[in-house]
Amino acid sequence: MVLNLKLIKKSYQTNEGKVPVLNGVSLKLLAGETLALRGESGSGKSTLLHIAGALELPDTGSVKIAGNDISKMDDTGRATVRRRDIAIIFQQFNLIPSLTVASNINFQAKLSGPVDKTQVEKIVSSLGLSDQMGKYPEALSGGQQQRVAIARALVSEPKLLLADEPTGNLDEQSARAVLEQMLKLVAETDTALMVVTHSQNVAARMDKQIQLVGGKLT
Repeated sequence: MVLNLKLIKKSYQTNEGKVPVLNGVSLKLLAGETLALRGESGSGKSTLLHIAGALELPDTGSVKIAGNDISKMDDTGRATVRRRDIAIIFQQFNLIPSLTVASNINFQAKLSGPVDKTQVEKIVSSLGLSDQMGKYPEALSGGQQQRVAIARALVSEPKLLLADEPTGNLDEQSARAVLEQMLKLVAETDTALMVVTHSQNVAARMDKQIQLVGGKLT
């Protein structure tokens, strides 16, 4: 079991009082399994993604990632789990503009500890980035930048990959190509994948689809 969320509740304080966002959400994700998380804007998808990624804590409920109960850890413990077991791909590519493609990828690899250079080369090649390694992000297309973001996430060999609208900024052709490459690499590395998406096409490619409605999964 890579991800195990049990009875997750989360509210945020506003001027009008507490606003509940998640109300007893439970889900499980196995190694190699892919899951699409859908829902209207403001339904709590990003909050659930952040909790699954150990970026936020729930008000109540348990969060286990690769067997580690992060809801019982301190900040240092959670940071270790994030660095070792989790990778996140955001809709905004979040590449470092002053670094080349190679340096962007290697930067993440160094944070995660020793990496398999052969595996890094394989990921880079699979994503069609071998000829782009010396370029800076501004010289790349949107699709190429997203491929770099995917490579950067996967070189650390995470157990859990979380993606927030990973093809949302791409045209249809680029989105399809990027999705195919990401799913192929996830399958090869037996990585668990959860994708937040509005796209029915993206969701249809996942093993499972769930939807957040009124703070609960349907």
